[in-house]
Amino acid sequence: MIQEFKDFIAKGNVMDMAVGIIIGAAFTAIVTSLVDDLINPIISLVTGGIDFSGLKIALGDGADAASFNYGSFITAIINFLIIAWVVFMLVKMVNKVKDAATAKEEAAPAADPGPSEKDLLMEIRDALVKK
Repeated sequence: MIQEFKDFIAKGNVMDMAVGIIIGAAFTAIVTSLVDDLINPIISLVTGGIDFSGLKIALGDGADAASFNYGSFITAIINFLIIAWVVFMLVKMVNKVKDAATAKEEAAPAADPGPSEKDLLMEIRDALVKK
């Protein structure tokens, strides 16, 4: 059973997934910082500093009463849309760079492979017919 577990862990897919999760976590920190530290201040400047997170409806009386915090939900939706847009733009940029690299590889002329097997056989046939 331990050997099966070692074989499972050693498979490429598991390692690729682990690397993807680690890189994803680091990337999440970058995107979150980009949105929180750069994009949200600009949006706050344009909208006059509107903060939806404090919007709520009290469901009872008193300081400890439950509340329906719809403002936090609106803020979460706005943050999601901003993050999704930033990730979309980053993926689009990466794909453009990848496509440019692929186009350069395809544009490079391949070395002349020489005559094909069919061409060689036709030459041999023609040479035998002439004799």
